Amino acid sequence: MEKSNGHMIEQSVKHGEPILVPPAEETKKGLYFLSNLDQNIAVIVRTIYCFKSDEKGNEQAGQVIKDALAKVLVHYYPLAGRLTISSQGKLIVDCTGDGAVFVEAEANCNMEEIGDITKPDSATLSKLVYDIPGAKNILGIPPLVAQVTKFKCGGFVLGLCLNHCMFDGIGAMEFVNSWGETARGLQLSIPPYLDRSILKARDSPKMEFPHHEFAEIEDMSNTENIYQEEMLYRSFSFDPDKLKQLKMNVMKEGILKQCTSFEALSAFVWRARSQALNLRPDQQTKLLFAVDGRSRFDPPLPKGFFGNGIVLTNSLCSTGELLENQLSFTVGLVQKAVQMVTDSYMRSAIDYFEITRARPSLAATLLITTWSKLSFHITDFGWGEPCLSGPVALPEKEVILFLSDGKDRKSINVLLGLPASAMKIFQEIMEI
Repeated sequence: MEKSNGHMIEQSVKHGEPILVPPAEETKKGLYFLSNLDQNIAVIVRTIYCFKSDEKGNEQAGQVIKDALAKVLVHYYPLAGRLTISSQGKLIVDCTGDGAVFVEAEANCNMEEIGDITKPDSATLSKLVYDIPGAKNILGIPPLVAQVTKFKCGGFVLGLCLNHCMFDGIGAMEFVNSWGETARGLQLSIPPYLDRSILKARDSPKMEFPHHEFAEIEDMSNTENIYQEEMLYRSFSFDPDKLKQLKMNVMKEGILKQCTSFEALSAFVWRARSQALNLRPDQQTKLLFAVDGRSRFDPPLPKGFFGNGIVLTNSLCSTGELLENQLSFTVGLVQKAVQMVTDSYMRSAIDYFEITRARPSLAATLLITTWSKLSFHITDFGWGEPCLSGPVALPEKEVILFLSDGKDRKSINVLLGLPASAMKIFQEIMEI
């Protein structure tokens, strides 16, 4: 981290003692069902929300956010419980009412000095999210851990550590925004719908679709050797003009009648990454991405559904086919993957896990996670909306994040990590 005078400084964060924040009122106890869609994404997601200093300063930020947390946990009481394993070998929540972990901290610098969080530096940003010492696995980490870090400038950062099995991006943002509404003394605009049993497996489970997301692909490439190199992390911005140009390039090929920005961009980075990693032409490569199934279920999931309403869809293709064909060919593969996601497909995915207990394989895989439409930017605890918000780091080397960017939020930042030699090639391909 470099200050304006050119001297390097080491950002330090002093943590207070962690405390437990239970729900402000008595809540239900006992075991809380998690669906099969929750089981496959039980990973820790770390995010931060940066709030500028205003006339109130940051002295009361920790207290206000902690008090509001206790109140909002009455509605979201499973977040005050602890993860355990059921008799069927699945993750389940024991609603103990123990509470979320909450920590207050102080940084020795101004908030601006944490750098550009659209290009996350995990070494710096990880100090703003509390990690449970000695936790050996996700069972040792409560579903919700929160840290409020005050900066010298009067601003503060809320750092959250959430388990993805508790909710998808839409559900997580509804929770965080409900927390903010509670801090401002408002009623919840979207109360949570807690019953996940609507996503139980069928009495006679069926596997009606080829669920390639679970397929182990033989890795004949040199990627494992490449990944021994130093990993570089970069963010590539696609403004509306660049996205429009990318779609025009696809349409000029005369194969497709239309395509979305997501379809064009996903196809573009899948091809570029495969080329940059120098995969062999006969190497099978897999694209995975999540589709919001809330409106695709029949009937649709209830408003405020608390859980994961997403399902992974997939495309399989050899690297040779990807690179020898026009971009519209790859866009077509992405479109077919989107079109596969019907009520039957999603219920088949629920059944597939019930029968196999399989988890998605990431061998020779690119997993695209889209956060560009999530409402990070409207979270308000009484200090206004965050000036910056986003992830602390990428969860896996196979993951690419799409994040919204710009004041109008119409640009997309593509955040990814690649070995140094591959990143140089990828950067050249990214020039449209």
